[in-house]
Amino acid sequence: MALVESLTWLFLLTVMSSSAAQHESLLQNCSSATQLLERLSESVECGESLLSALSAQETAALLLSIRDVTDTLSKHQLKECHGAEPKQCPEAEVPDNGGLACVTVADKRYCKPLCNHGYDFGFMRRSRLYDECSKQTGYKWQSQYVGGNKLAVCNKESIQVSGAKTAYFPEDQDCLTTKSSSQLQANITDGFMTELKNQGVQGESQYDCLVCGSSSVA
Repeated sequence: MALVESLTWLFLLTVMSSSAAQHESLLQNCSSATQLLERLSESVECGESLLSALSAQETAALLLSIRDVTDTLSKHQLKECHGAEPKQCPEAEVPDNGGLACVTVADKRYCKPLCNHGYDFGFMRRSRLYDECSKQTGYKWQSQYVGGNKLAVCNKESIQVSGAKTAYFPEDQDCLTTKSSSQLQANITDGFMTELKNQGVQGESQYDCLVCGSSSVA
């Protein structure tokens, strides 16, 4: 794991394991998320000396903690799509090694699966840009995977041929990288809305979100 990532997680672990009083103090000292991110960056500067002081057991314990925190944060980011209308629609399953861009238009829920670079869909879906859940579908997802909420599977592939060009995140810009930038996420959402309009879907968009699945380690 990269040095920057290790130290960033070390800082986060310290914050998350602090007492309620420490949390209150942290909130008082960090009035914005920007200030918190600045502190994370500053914590990197003393990196080598911190890591070199860790024993093999301490390193393993830190990695274990990082794994637990990663799981917690992954579940937290999935909540972005919670509560979307129509509420009768079950939440679509987010594909690993990819993500879902979702939006509601005219009381219909649309979700577009995307795969990270180096992964491709299990089924051909070049003309299938998205899946729908609405009253017209019986509040069930019109998925190629019958009987569930799974819309797509992203399998590791050297070439990507099963989906439209817009169904893949660019190289070096996976789902989480995209979601970490408001501009990159807006590009995905705006592109999705354009595709919907081109398919005759008209109306104001609501409850738009981008959620990311787990990523395999190469």
